Amino acid sequence: MAKQKDTEIEEVEAAAEEKHEPPMSAREEWTEFFRTAVIAVILALVIRTFLFEPFNIPSGSMKPTLEVGDYLFVYKPAYGYSRYSFPMGLAPIEGRVWTGDREPRRGDVIVFKLPTNPSIDYIKRIVGLPGDTVQVIEGELYINRRKVPREMVGLKQIEENGYPVTMTEYIETLPGGVMHRIYEEADDRQLDNTEEYVVPEGHYFAMGDNRDNSQDSRVTSMVGYIPLENIVGRASFLFFSTNGYASLAEFWKWPWTIRYSRLFQSIEPVRSEVE
Repeated sequence: MAKQKDTEIEEVEAAAEEKHEPPMSAREEWTEFFRTAVIAVILALVIRTFLFEPFNIPSGSMKPTLEVGDYLFVYKPAYGYSRYSFPMGLAPIEGRVWTGDREPRRGDVIVFKLPTNPSIDYIKRIVGLPGDTVQVIEGELYINRRKVPREMVGLKQIEENGYPVTMTEYIETLPGGVMHRIYEEADDRQLDNTEEYVVPEGHYFAMGDNRDNSQDSRVTSMVGYIPLENIVGRASFLFFSTNGYASLAEFWKWPWTIRYSRLFQSIEPVRSEVE
């Protein structure tokens, strides 16, 4: 009986010793920290490559939808993946893969690689699909030779390149029912009367919502038609926004620069009941 008790005591003491492991050495602690950091970096790269990639707005070409100082997530699986879905476009992919039946839709806000310089990211709204004709006449958009309806909201005083500018705000309704806001300075600016563009197969025509302050598909020497392969993904939602006087890293400025009303705002287009 005594021997059995001694054995039980020894087992309890052994279990206690196992629970109280000796502290790690400094080298072991650094090894554990490095391993954790590597796992975190790999996880972040996987999320950035296959799910969501952050993107910030450097210009006012998408006002009023997007403002300078907005930070958003681009949803990568929206249209499948191309080589431009991956860092530096190094993936050996031709065209797009894992697309299913998902294709860019009219009204989607997309991030894409500039066709004339794929090292540069652009963000615009798709207005023309493959096979469409697109034209701007006296400031108004025509798709397939039909005028796109727009309803005047009113005048807005905004800042453009450090100067106050009066804009006319409209709600434009694209074919298919997507409603979105646009700005127009006037209807006689440089890109307010264009040729008729015919969108090639496998390409898209995109414009900025700030119509008189946007280099977009109307500028064929710079942007032109956007190949499906060049689309990185669909702009999904804002996760951060400042008034343009603080970056994401300048956290000490956040209390008076954050636009709290814009945080977690969706960028998904609003579609009417009738498609």
